[in-house]
Amino acid sequence: MGFANCPPLRLTVGFLFVLTLCAAAVAEASGDRTQFGHDITIGPNEAASDVTCFGCSVRVRGHVATDVTVFGGSVLVEGDGQVGGDATVFMGNVRLDRNVKVNGDVTVFGGRIHRDAGAAIGGDVTNFAGAIWILLILGLPLVMLGAFVALIVWLVRRLTRPRVPATAAM
Repeated sequence: MGFANCPPLRLTVGFLFVLTLCAAAVAEASGDRTQFGHDITIGPNEAASDVTCFGCSVRVRGHVATDVTVFGGSVLVEGDGQVGGDATVFMGNVRLDRNVKVNGDVTVFGGRIHRDAGAAIGGDVTNFAGAIWILLILGLPLVMLGAFVALIVWLVRRLTRPRVPATAAM
């Protein structure tokens, strides 16, 4: 099934695009980095506050003070890279090389975690690997919304249907 033949997927991609525009509009000059479709690299001598990426990947060699969030891409923490908060990835992978540190949680939905034994994680590690999780996370709310709309349409049709009087018994 192609992209053009899947309306829920087009709706989801459209929603993520609008969300990206909103996130980019509110990103402040405080070191936040938000990108759509362009990879983000935090160099060895660089620091960022909050990193968000839609449809791209994040490479951390420096320091991210708070969270790294990626939709449809991967996170690579290498060298002396540090993440002060959580690393969260939807539909992508996380790779943590030797001597890197993530102070918070590492969470991956629909991807894999590749972790070197020398990588330090301060919080929990959660991995929902496989496409079934993406279908549940994105598809179940759409199914519930469709069922709710069908219920409303059924109720409106039932309440606005003209009543037919009962015919007299013969």
